[in-house]
Amino acid sequence: MIRLSVSEIIEKIGNEEIFEAVAEDYSFTLKIDEYVPYACGAVHDGHQFRRELWDNCLHTTYERWFEEDPCTKEFVKSHPIVIAGCDSRFEYDLNRDPDNAIYDDAWGKKLWREPLSEEMKAKSLEKHNAFYSVVHALIAKLEQKFGTIVVYDMHSYNWRRWDREVPVINLGTSNIDNGRFGPSVEEWRESLSELKLPHGITSTSNINDTFFGNGYFLKYITKTFKNTLVLATEFKKIYCDEMNMIVFPEVVAAIEEQLRSKLKKHAKAFYKEHN
Repeated sequence: MIRLSVSEIIEKIGNEEIFEAVAEDYSFTLKIDEYVPYACGAVHDGHQFRRELWDNCLHTTYERWFEEDPCTKEFVKSHPIVIAGCDSRFEYDLNRDPDNAIYDDAWGKKLWREPLSEEMKAKSLEKHNAFYSVVHALIAKLEQKFGTIVVYDMHSYNWRRWDREVPVINLGTSNIDNGRFGPSVEEWRESLSELKLPHGITSTSNINDTFFGNGYFLKYITKTFKNTLVLATEFKKIYCDEMNMIVFPEVVAAIEEQLRSKLKKHAKAFYKEHN
């Protein structure tokens, strides 16, 4: 892995270079092992929280971790193209538009002791904007090269706050072209329902059961690029103890191992059908 400026990353994408890089401010990573008609994203994987914000933040490290999506980059690490956030959504949320990316409160609790200055907000929004300039360059290159592509938008969610049974995997589809891509969505849902998980966990998968695919990452790509399907894929946090901040590596490994083949197979079928 190398450290690159945003302009250097975009130049490498334009030249179709193979590389793995971290942004020079360490806010996100991008790996391209091969140019293929699919990509993986993990915008909420990050936990970094810049030092000058610590004393002003009312949420503990655990409270931030609880609402982040740990291990979602790990789920897709073997795939050729992976872009992932390194910073916590509590600094700026990559899955919200720029006007709403910086929280005043989070999940019913005030976030800052004192309101953030415009300077502090600008530092965070600069990183948000940089990430999306790279996303734009990446998806534009892939659409140009392949005609149509699919992006696997990986997330996780806290199941213990629900007072009913919820699926192990939820696909959010309210902002995609379901008339055009509906069969591909159903194929992905069915494939995920067949995951074999440790400890007797039964893999269930539903569409728009808990979340509806309203994130900015999906919306930005879908609105800007007409031939790209974004699959917002949310895993129930069966791979960790969300109440005690303990990750279960054997469950993470089982998901990652099976997605190596399942995701690749689905992407290949999508490209064959829609190209």
